[in-house]
Order: sequence, then structure tokens, then C-alpha cells
Amino acid sequence: MTEESTPHTHHPKSGPARDRLPTPDRIAAIGERLRQRRPRIHVLTSPVAQTFTANLLLAVGADPSMTVSPEEVPAFVANADALLINLGMLDRARRDASLTAIEVAKEEGVPWVLDPVKIEVSPSRLDFARRLIDLEPALVHANHAEFRGLSGVETSETAVREYAVHTLSTFVVTGEVDLVTDGKRLVGIANGHPLMDRVTAMGCAATAIAAAFRAVEPDPILAATAALVAVGVAGEIAATAASGPGSFAVEIVDALYALDAETLLERAKIR
Repeated sequence: MTEESTPHTHHPKSGPARDRLPTPDRIAAIGERLRQRRPRIHVLTSPVAQTFTANLLLAVGADPSMTVSPEEVPAFVANADALLINLGMLDRARRDASLTAIEVAKEEGVPWVLDPVKIEVSPSRLDFARRLIDLEPALVHANHAEFRGLSGVETSETAVREYAVHTLSTFVVTGEVDLVTDGKRLVGIANGHPLMDRVTAMGCAATAIAAAFRAVEPDPILAATAALVAVGVAGEIAATAASGPGSFAVEIVDALYALDAETLLERAKIR
């Protein structure tokens, strides 16, 4: 992975949410579109997560870039197809880079995604995450603990719907069944495997993949559902070949790379 990207064609970065429910065939079509377009995703994330995140983005057909340099962030974001802000290892450089990146993304119409990692642990991180949510990300990807930290309430379908409406964002809350909602539509996804919780940066990389799907699909409900199904199905396939977390981390890269429409259609668990 290099910080340079090959020239690519820009596609519409935003649009009105279409009142469509995700179906396996639509999800498969988005995956094919991603591979054809090869969108560049600029990722601001923890150094611990960078390599694994970049490898999974490459496996699904996206082109990652990850510089946090203040001199470079504006140009990289302005020419990206989507932006991910991940709050893991939130040092001063990444705080500043995140604010600059979001400002540029909003000016240029680049959709941006927020992963509020561990905000339930650190009050200053929680305050920063809430500040970013006020800037209206296209998608927020949290687990149950992070959602409780943000909203102050326990996770439920009603609570996630209401918080999505309150924040004017589409929310993903991951768990045994992943929830995706914009407050009006709500989708549940039951794909995945327990080994996914035993690999560092799996959640970070999954959010980056959601940003990649959002880069080629204007409807954030469809984009997020497609990403969660793709990663979940890949996790199920990887687990059949893995003997533990170490081999699983390798197998899921290969599984994502080999994932095809037929497999998605057969294995997607959407409600």
C-alpha cells in the first residue's frame, strides 16, 4: 500500500436516500460496482489498525490512503471518494487531522464515516465524538458499548432509530445481530463469526469497508448493509479454514478477495 493513488473517475458522492430495502441481489450489485470503480478511501485510523484495514480495503477492490500529514490531508481528502474517521489511539495529530479532513469532505461533497472507538472509556474522546456527530457524518458505526456511551441509553431497535433521527445520520450498531437504521428504515444482519471479535482492528476495517461501499452507493442504508453482509459472509467462510485467530486474520483477506455475487446471494442473512 502506498499513499499515492492511481487516477480515478469521480462518481456522485451524495444523493437522496432511496426508499428501498436491501436485498441480496442489490447487495451483490453494489459489491460488483465497487470492484469496477475502485474508489479511493482516505482513512484516519490507529497505527495498530492501518495495515489490516488497508489489506481488507484492497481485498474488496478499494484503494486506501492513510496520511495524517497536515500538509497532505486536504488534497488527499478532496480527491477521495469517501473518508473514514476512526477514533482509535486519538492523539493530537489525529484530532487535528480529523477536523481538517471533515471540513474538506463537507466542502467537496465527499461522504464521511465515523467509527467512535472506545468512546465509552474516555470522557474527552466521548466529547470529541459528539462534536463530530454534530457535523453530520453519512454513517456512524458503533458497537453496543459505544452506542450506550453516545446516547446514554441501552441499545434497542427503538433507541437506535431515535438516535439516528436525532443526529441526522445513518447508524450501524454491531452485535449478534447488526442493526442499520436511518430512523425510518431498519435492517438486521445476522452474518458473521465469533472469531471476528478475536482479531485486532476487525471492527475498524469493517467500518472502512462500509465507507468503500458508501463511495459507490448513495443510499447509506444499502451501503452499510452491503458492507456488513460482505464482511460477515467472508468471516463465516474464513472460519471454516482457520484454526484460530492468527490464521483467521489471513483467511478473511482471501475470503473477501474471492467473494462473489453467487456466494452473497446464497449466504446473506438480512431481515
